[in-house]
Amino acid sequence: MDFDLVLRDVRLPDSKPDEPAVDIGVKDGRIAAVAPGLGGAARDEMPAGGRLVCSGFVETHIHLDKSCILGRCEHETKRFPHLAMERTSAVKHTFTVEDVAERAGGTIEKCISHGATRMRTHVEVDPKVGLRGLEGVKALIDRYRWAIDLEICVMPQEGLTNNPGTDELMVAALKNGATVVGAAPNYDTDRPAQIRRVFEMAREFDVDIDMHLDSGASAEELDTLLVCELTEKYGWGGRVAIGHVSKLASMRQPDMDKVAKRMADAGVALTVLTATDLYLGGRHTDRNVPRNVVDANRLAEQGVVCSIASNNILNPFTPFGDGQLLRQVNMQAIVTQRGSDAEVRAAWDMTTSSAARLMRLKDYGIAVGGPADLVVLDAPDPVTALRTVAPVLMAYKRGRRTVTREPVRLHRP
Repeated sequence: MDFDLVLRDVRLPDSKPDEPAVDIGVKDGRIAAVAPGLGGAARDEMPAGGRLVCSGFVETHIHLDKSCILGRCEHETKRFPHLAMERTSAVKHTFTVEDVAERAGGTIEKCISHGATRMRTHVEVDPKVGLRGLEGVKALIDRYRWAIDLEICVMPQEGLTNNPGTDELMVAALKNGATVVGAAPNYDTDRPAQIRRVFEMAREFDVDIDMHLDSGASAEELDTLLVCELTEKYGWGGRVAIGHVSKLASMRQPDMDKVAKRMADAGVALTVLTATDLYLGGRHTDRNVPRNVVDANRLAEQGVVCSIASNNILNPFTPFGDGQLLRQVNMQAIVTQRGSDAEVRAAWDMTTSSAARLMRLKDYGIAVGGPADLVVLDAPDPVTALRTVAPVLMAYKRGRRTVTREPVRLHRP
Protein backbone atom coordinates (compact mmCIF):
# COMPACT_ATOMS: atom_id res chain seq x y z
CA MET A 1 0.00 0.00 0.00
CA ASP A 2 1.16 3.53 -0.73
CA PHE A 3 0.73 6.16 1.97
CA ASP A 4 0.48 9.93 2.18
CA LEU A 5 2.46 9.86 5.43
CA VAL A 6 4.40 7.32 7.46
CA LEU A 7 5.58 8.01 11.00
CA ARG A 8 8.51 5.66 11.50
CA ASP A 9 9.77 4.05 14.69
CA VAL A 10 7.11 5.22 17.13
CA ARG A 11 6.03 4.04 20.55
CA LEU A 12 2.28 3.86 21.26
CA PRO A 13 0.73 4.76 24.63
CA ASP A 14 0.04 1.10 25.46
CA SER A 15 3.30 -0.30 24.08
CA LYS A 16 5.12 -2.68 26.43
CA PRO A 17 8.79 -1.88 27.10
CA ASP A 18 9.93 -5.04 25.33
CA GLU A 19 7.71 -4.56 22.28
CA PRO A 20 9.27 -3.31 19.05
CA ALA A 21 8.52 0.16 17.78
CA VAL A 22 5.93 0.43 15.01
CA ASP A 23 5.17 2.59 12.00
CA ILE A 24 1.90 4.44 11.41
CA GLY A 25 0.74 4.76 7.82
CA VAL A 26 -1.74 7.48 6.88
CA LYS A 27 -3.88 7.67 3.76
CA ASP A 28 -6.52 10.31 2.95
CA GLY A 29 -6.42 11.74 6.46
CA ARG A 30 -6.99 8.42 8.19
CA ILE A 31 -4.81 5.78 9.78
CA ALA A 32 -4.38 3.05 7.18
CA ALA A 33 -1.88 0.75 8.92
CA VAL A 34 -0.06 0.29 12.22
CA ALA A 35 2.75 -2.26 12.14
CA PRO A 36 6.52 -2.62 12.41
CA GLY A 37 8.49 -1.94 9.23
CA LEU A 38 5.66 -0.80 6.96
CA GLY A 39 6.49 -1.20 3.29
CA GLY A 40 5.13 0.74 0.36
CA ALA A 41 5.84 4.24 -0.87
CA ALA A 42 5.05 7.37 1.12
CA ARG A 43 4.92 10.99 0.02
CA ASP A 44 6.17 12.02 3.45
CA GLU A 45 8.17 9.97 5.95
CA MET A 46 8.95 11.24 9.42
CA PRO A 47 11.32 9.34 11.73
CA ALA A 48 10.14 9.54 15.34
CA GLY A 49 13.23 7.94 16.83
CA GLY A 50 11.39 5.72 19.27
CA ARG A 51 9.34 8.58 20.67
CA LEU A 52 5.77 8.41 21.94
CA VAL A 53 2.94 9.03 19.49
CA CYS A 54 -0.59 9.44 20.83
CA SER A 55 -3.90 10.72 19.60
CA GLY A 56 -4.22 14.47 20.01
CA PHE A 57 -4.96 15.84 23.46
CA VAL A 58 -8.59 16.59 24.33
CA GLU A 59 -9.31 19.93 26.01
CA THR A 60 -12.67 19.30 27.66
CA HIS A 61 -13.17 22.61 29.49
CA ILE A 62 -11.79 26.02 28.56
CA HIS A 63 -13.15 29.58 28.39
CA LEU A 64 -11.94 31.06 25.13
CA ASP A 65 -14.32 34.01 25.22
CA LYS A 66 -12.79 35.54 28.35
CA SER A 67 -9.18 34.45 27.97
CA CYS A 68 -6.37 37.03 27.89
CA ILE A 69 -8.22 39.94 29.53
CA LEU A 70 -5.86 40.61 32.45
CA GLY A 71 -4.75 43.89 30.93
CA ARG A 72 -8.22 45.39 31.09
CA CYS A 73 -9.24 44.12 34.54
CA GLU A 74 -8.53 45.57 37.96
CA HIS A 75 -5.49 43.98 39.55
CA GLU A 76 -5.87 41.66 42.52
CA THR A 77 -4.49 43.27 45.66
CA LYS A 78 -5.43 40.79 48.39
CA ARG A 79 -6.24 37.11 48.80
CA PHE A 80 -9.72 37.51 50.25
CA PRO A 81 -12.31 38.25 49.17
CA HIS A 82 -11.40 37.17 45.67
CA LEU A 83 -13.65 38.88 43.17
CA ALA A 84 -12.83 37.04 39.95
CA MET A 85 -16.37 37.04 38.61
CA GLU A 86 -16.96 40.67 39.56
CA ARG A 87 -13.68 41.81 37.96
CA THR A 88 -14.50 39.88 34.79
CA SER A 89 -18.12 41.04 34.75
CA ALA A 90 -17.01 44.66 34.96
CA VAL A 91 -15.30 44.48 31.55
CA LYS A 92 -17.67 42.20 29.63
CA HIS A 93 -19.41 45.21 28.12
CA THR A 94 -16.14 45.94 26.27
CA PHE A 95 -16.21 42.59 24.46
CA THR A 96 -16.88 42.76 20.73
CA VAL A 97 -17.22 39.89 18.31
CA GLU A 98 -13.88 40.82 16.74
CA ASP A 99 -12.19 41.23 20.12
CA VAL A 100 -13.37 37.81 21.30
CA ALA A 101 -12.28 36.17 18.06
CA GLU A 102 -8.82 37.73 18.26
CA ARG A 103 -8.18 36.79 21.90
CA ALA A 104 -9.74 33.34 21.58
CA GLY A 105 -7.83 32.69 18.37
CA GLY A 106 -4.54 33.39 20.10
CA THR A 107 -5.46 31.02 22.92
CA ILE A 108 -6.50 28.30 20.48
CA GLU A 109 -3.16 28.59 18.71
CA LYS A 110 -1.36 28.07 22.02
CA CYS A 111 -3.46 24.95 22.65
CA ILE A 112 -2.79 23.65 19.15
CA SER A 113 0.94 24.20 19.63
CA HIS A 114 0.80 21.91 22.67
CA GLY A 115 -1.00 19.09 20.88
CA ALA A 116 -4.72 19.69 21.46
CA THR A 117 -6.81 18.47 18.52
CA ARG A 118 -10.30 18.43 20.15
CA MET A 119 -11.79 21.12 22.35
CA ARG A 120 -14.97 22.03 24.22
CA THR A 121 -15.14 25.70 25.11
CA HIS A 122 -17.61 27.22 27.54
CA VAL A 123 -19.08 30.53 26.37
CA GLU A 124 -21.17 32.72 28.64
CA VAL A 125 -24.23 34.70 27.66
CA ASP A 126 -26.18 37.29 29.62
CA PRO A 127 -27.59 40.78 28.99
CA LYS A 128 -24.13 42.34 29.54
CA VAL A 129 -22.37 40.47 26.76
CA GLY A 130 -25.34 39.26 24.72
CA LEU A 131 -24.29 36.76 22.06
CA ARG A 132 -21.03 38.52 21.20
CA GLY A 133 -18.90 35.90 22.91
CA LEU A 134 -20.75 33.14 21.10
CA GLU A 135 -20.39 34.82 17.73
CA GLY A 136 -16.70 35.52 18.26
CA VAL A 137 -15.91 31.93 19.20
CA LYS A 138 -18.22 30.43 16.59
CA ALA A 139 -16.26 32.20 13.88
CA LEU A 140 -13.23 30.16 14.90
CA ILE A 141 -14.79 26.73 14.29
CA ASP A 142 -14.14 26.86 10.55
CA ARG A 143 -11.07 29.08 10.84
CA TYR A 144 -9.18 26.47 12.86
CA ARG A 145 -10.74 23.27 11.53
CA TRP A 146 -7.37 22.52 9.88
CA ALA A 147 -5.92 21.87 13.35
CA ILE A 148 -8.66 21.35 15.94
CA ASP A 149 -12.32 20.36 16.26
CA LEU A 150 -14.15 22.90 18.41
CA GLU A 151 -17.53 22.62 20.12
CA ILE A 152 -19.33 25.27 22.17
CA CYS A 153 -21.06 24.86 25.53
CA VAL A 154 -23.26 27.85 26.37
CA MET A 155 -23.51 28.83 30.04
CA PRO A 156 -24.98 31.49 32.41
CA GLN A 157 -21.91 32.52 34.44
CA GLU A 158 -23.66 35.20 36.51
CA GLY A 159 -26.90 33.37 37.21
CA LEU A 160 -29.94 32.24 35.28
CA THR A 161 -33.07 32.46 37.42
CA ASN A 162 -31.88 35.72 38.99
CA ASN A 163 -30.61 37.33 35.77
CA PRO A 164 -33.55 38.32 33.53
CA GLY A 165 -32.93 37.86 29.83
CA THR A 166 -30.28 35.17 30.26
CA ASP A 167 -32.66 32.26 29.70
CA GLU A 168 -33.72 33.67 26.34
CA LEU A 169 -30.07 34.17 25.34
CA MET A 170 -29.24 30.58 26.31
CA VAL A 171 -32.01 29.31 24.07
CA ALA A 172 -30.90 31.61 21.25
CA ALA A 173 -27.35 30.29 21.55
CA LEU A 174 -28.57 26.69 21.39
CA LYS A 175 -30.40 27.58 18.19
CA ASN A 176 -27.34 29.31 16.78
CA GLY A 177 -24.24 27.17 17.18
CA ALA A 178 -23.94 25.93 20.76
CA THR A 179 -24.11 22.13 20.93
CA VAL A 180 -23.74 21.63 24.70
CA VAL A 181 -25.57 23.38 27.55
CA GLY A 182 -23.84 24.44 30.76
CA ALA A 183 -24.58 25.88 34.17
CA ALA A 184 -22.99 27.79 37.05
CA PRO A 185 -25.52 27.47 39.90
CA ASN A 186 -23.05 28.74 42.53
CA TYR A 187 -23.87 32.26 41.31
CA ASP A 188 -27.65 31.75 41.21
CA THR A 189 -30.01 32.60 44.04
CA ASP A 190 -31.91 29.38 43.28
CA ARG A 191 -29.33 26.72 42.48
CA PRO A 192 -31.73 23.78 42.08
CA ALA A 193 -33.97 25.81 39.75
CA GLN A 194 -31.03 26.60 37.46
CA ILE A 195 -29.98 22.97 37.34
CA ARG A 196 -33.51 21.81 36.53
CA ARG A 197 -33.88 24.44 33.81
CA VAL A 198 -30.61 23.37 32.20
CA PHE A 199 -31.85 19.78 32.07
CA GLU A 200 -35.02 21.07 30.39
CA MET A 201 -32.93 22.82 27.73
CA ALA A 202 -30.81 19.70 27.21
CA ARG A 203 -33.90 17.60 26.62
CA GLU A 204 -35.50 20.20 24.35
CA PHE A 205 -32.43 20.48 22.10
CA ASP A 206 -31.12 16.91 22.65
CA VAL A 207 -27.67 18.09 23.74
CA ASP A 208 -25.15 17.07 26.38
CA ILE A 209 -24.72 18.92 29.68
CA ASP A 210 -21.50 20.30 31.18
CA MET A 211 -21.90 22.22 34.46
CA HIS A 212 -19.67 24.24 36.78
CA LEU A 213 -20.61 22.77 40.12
CA ASP A 214 -19.91 22.59 43.84
CA SER A 215 -16.96 24.93 44.23
CA GLY A 216 -16.31 25.63 47.90
CA ALA A 217 -14.49 24.67 51.06
CA SER A 218 -17.32 22.70 52.68
CA ALA A 219 -19.12 19.61 51.45
CA GLU A 220 -22.51 20.84 52.61
CA GLU A 221 -25.38 21.09 50.11
CA LEU A 222 -23.89 19.10 47.26
CA ASP A 223 -25.63 20.01 43.99
CA THR A 224 -23.89 16.97 42.50
CA LEU A 225 -26.51 14.73 44.10
CA LEU A 226 -29.38 16.57 42.38
CA VAL A 227 -27.53 16.33 39.07
CA CYS A 228 -27.17 12.57 39.53
CA GLU A 229 -30.88 12.29 40.35
CA LEU A 230 -31.94 14.23 37.24
CA THR A 231 -29.46 12.39 35.03
CA GLU A 232 -31.08 9.09 35.97
CA LYS A 233 -34.62 10.49 35.81
CA TYR A 234 -34.21 11.70 32.23
CA GLY A 235 -31.91 8.94 30.96
CA TRP A 236 -29.01 11.33 30.34
CA GLY A 237 -26.33 8.98 31.70
CA GLY A 238 -23.04 9.39 29.83
CA ARG A 239 -24.13 12.82 28.59
CA VAL A 240 -23.52 14.86 31.75
CA ALA A 241 -20.24 16.29 33.04
CA ILE A 242 -19.57 18.48 36.05
CA GLY A 243 -16.49 20.65 36.55
CA HIS A 244 -14.56 21.81 39.64
CA VAL A 245 -16.53 19.97 42.39
CA SER A 246 -13.84 21.07 44.84
CA LYS A 247 -16.24 20.54 47.74
CA LEU A 248 -15.43 16.84 47.46
CA ALA A 249 -11.83 17.62 48.43
CA SER A 250 -13.07 18.59 51.91
CA MET A 251 -14.82 15.25 52.50
CA ARG A 252 -13.63 12.19 54.37
CA GLN A 253 -12.52 9.59 51.88
CA PRO A 254 -15.33 7.08 52.61
CA ASP A 255 -17.91 9.84 52.11
CA MET A 256 -16.23 10.98 48.89
CA ASP A 257 -16.26 7.39 47.67
CA LYS A 258 -20.03 7.26 48.18
CA VAL A 259 -20.52 10.36 46.06
CA ALA A 260 -18.15 8.97 43.43
CA LYS A 261 -20.10 5.71 43.30
CA ARG A 262 -23.31 7.71 42.92
CA MET A 263 -21.80 9.63 40.00
CA ALA A 264 -20.48 6.48 38.35
CA ASP A 265 -23.84 4.72 38.66
CA ALA A 266 -25.70 7.72 37.23
CA GLY A 267 -23.22 8.29 34.39
CA VAL A 268 -22.04 11.72 35.52
CA ALA A 269 -18.45 12.54 34.53
CA LEU A 270 -16.01 14.88 36.28
CA THR A 271 -13.57 17.49 34.99
CA VAL A 272 -11.00 18.87 37.39
CA LEU A 273 -9.75 22.40 36.64
CA THR A 274 -6.56 22.13 38.63
CA ALA A 275 -4.96 25.53 38.10
CA THR A 276 -8.15 27.47 38.78
CA ASP A 277 -9.14 25.39 41.79
CA LEU A 278 -5.68 25.84 43.31
CA TYR A 279 -5.61 29.55 42.61
CA LEU A 280 -9.10 30.37 43.89
CA GLY A 281 -9.35 27.87 46.73
CA GLY A 282 -8.39 28.05 50.36
CA ARG A 283 -8.82 31.81 50.63
CA HIS A 284 -10.85 31.49 53.81
CA THR A 285 -7.69 30.90 55.85
CA ASP A 286 -4.17 32.27 56.08
CA ARG A 287 -2.45 29.09 57.32
CA ASN A 288 -2.44 25.43 56.38
CA VAL A 289 -4.19 26.49 53.18
CA PRO A 290 -6.11 23.50 51.73
CA ARG A 291 -5.38 22.39 48.19
CA ASN A 292 -9.05 22.62 47.09
CA VAL A 293 -8.44 20.07 44.31
CA VAL A 294 -10.51 16.90 44.11
CA ASP A 295 -8.53 13.67 43.71
CA ALA A 296 -9.57 12.64 40.21
CA ASN A 297 -7.62 9.38 40.48
CA ARG A 298 -9.72 8.31 43.44
CA LEU A 299 -12.96 9.08 41.62
CA ALA A 300 -11.73 7.25 38.54
CA GLU A 301 -11.01 4.22 40.72
CA GLN A 302 -14.70 4.29 41.66
CA GLY A 303 -15.70 4.22 38.00
CA VAL A 304 -16.19 7.94 37.30
CA VAL A 305 -15.06 9.13 33.85
CA CYS A 306 -12.60 11.92 34.64
CA SER A 307 -10.77 14.59 32.67
CA ILE A 308 -8.37 17.39 33.53
CA ALA A 309 -8.57 20.68 31.66
CA SER A 310 -7.25 24.23 31.46
CA ASN A 311 -10.40 26.25 32.28
CA ASN A 312 -9.36 29.91 32.40
CA ILE A 313 -6.20 31.37 30.89
CA LEU A 314 -4.83 34.84 31.71
CA ASN A 315 -7.93 36.27 33.34
CA PRO A 316 -8.96 37.02 36.95
CA PHE A 317 -10.06 33.42 37.54
CA THR A 318 -6.59 32.13 36.59
CA PRO A 319 -3.94 34.72 35.73
CA PHE A 320 -1.62 32.04 34.34
CA GLY A 321 -1.65 29.46 31.56
CA ASP A 322 -0.37 28.60 28.12
CA GLY A 323 -2.80 25.91 26.93
CA GLN A 324 -0.44 23.03 27.72
CA LEU A 325 -2.63 20.22 28.99
CA LEU A 326 0.29 18.08 30.09
CA ARG A 327 1.26 20.85 32.50
CA GLN A 328 -2.23 20.71 34.02
CA VAL A 329 -2.13 16.94 34.44
CA ASN A 330 1.38 17.08 35.89
CA MET A 331 0.17 19.69 38.42
CA GLN A 332 -2.85 17.54 39.26
CA ALA A 333 -0.70 14.49 39.99
CA ILE A 334 1.67 16.53 42.15
CA VAL A 335 -0.99 18.26 44.22
CA THR A 336 -2.99 15.06 44.81
CA GLN A 337 0.22 13.12 45.52
CA ARG A 338 -0.27 10.50 42.83
CA GLY A 339 3.26 9.41 41.98
CA SER A 340 3.33 5.69 41.15
CA ASP A 341 3.61 4.64 37.53
CA ALA A 342 0.04 3.27 37.57
CA GLU A 343 -1.35 6.49 39.07
CA VAL A 344 0.55 8.69 36.63
CA ARG A 345 -0.63 6.55 33.72
CA ALA A 346 -4.24 6.89 34.91
CA ALA A 347 -3.81 10.67 35.08
CA TRP A 348 -2.45 10.68 31.52
CA ASP A 349 -5.72 9.14 30.34
CA MET A 350 -7.58 12.15 31.75
CA THR A 351 -6.47 14.33 28.88
CA THR A 352 -6.56 11.60 26.23
CA SER A 353 -8.82 8.54 26.22
CA SER A 354 -10.95 9.38 29.28
CA ALA A 355 -11.35 12.97 28.12
CA ALA A 356 -12.51 11.63 24.76
CA ARG A 357 -15.07 9.43 26.54
CA LEU A 358 -16.39 12.45 28.43
CA MET A 359 -16.97 14.25 25.13
CA ARG A 360 -18.39 11.08 23.56
CA LEU A 361 -15.82 11.05 20.77
CA LYS A 362 -16.45 7.77 18.98
CA ASP A 363 -13.45 8.00 16.63
CA TYR A 364 -10.69 8.69 19.14
CA GLY A 365 -7.53 6.63 19.36
CA ILE A 366 -4.80 5.15 17.19
CA ALA A 367 -6.61 2.49 15.20
CA VAL A 368 -6.88 1.60 11.53
CA GLY A 369 -9.70 3.61 10.01
CA GLY A 370 -9.59 6.34 12.62
CA PRO A 371 -8.65 9.96 11.93
CA ALA A 372 -4.92 10.65 11.79
CA ASP A 373 -4.96 13.15 14.67
CA LEU A 374 -1.50 12.39 15.99
CA VAL A 375 0.98 13.98 18.38
CA VAL A 376 4.69 13.17 18.71
CA LEU A 377 6.16 13.90 22.14
CA ASP A 378 9.79 14.08 23.21
CA ALA A 379 9.44 11.07 25.51
CA PRO A 380 9.32 7.28 25.11
CA ASP A 381 6.06 6.63 27.00
CA PRO A 382 3.10 8.38 28.69
CA VAL A 383 4.47 8.13 32.22
CA THR A 384 7.75 9.79 31.30
CA ALA A 385 5.93 12.36 29.18
CA LEU A 386 3.71 13.37 32.10
CA ARG A 387 6.46 13.33 34.72
CA THR A 388 8.67 15.60 32.61
CA VAL A 389 5.97 17.66 30.84
CA ALA A 390 7.48 16.53 27.56
CA PRO A 391 7.16 19.01 24.69
CA VAL A 392 5.12 18.26 21.60
CA LEU A 393 7.53 18.00 18.64
CA MET A 394 4.96 17.37 15.92
CA ALA A 395 1.20 17.35 15.60
CA TYR A 396 -1.06 16.24 12.77
CA LYS A 397 -4.75 16.82 12.12
CA ARG A 398 -6.33 14.37 9.69
CA GLY A 399 -2.84 13.50 8.45
CA ARG A 400 -1.73 17.08 7.78
CA ARG A 401 1.09 18.46 9.88
CA THR A 402 -0.05 21.38 12.04
CA VAL A 403 2.82 21.82 14.52
CA THR A 404 6.60 21.54 14.42
CA ARG A 405 8.84 22.11 17.44
CA GLU A 406 12.53 21.33 17.24
CA PRO A 407 14.02 19.20 20.02
CA VAL A 408 16.24 21.22 22.33
CA ARG A 409 19.95 21.18 21.49
CA LEU A 410 22.75 21.83 23.95
CA HIS A 411 25.74 23.69 22.48
CA ARG A 412 28.61 22.18 24.42
CA PRO A 413 32.04 23.83 24.41
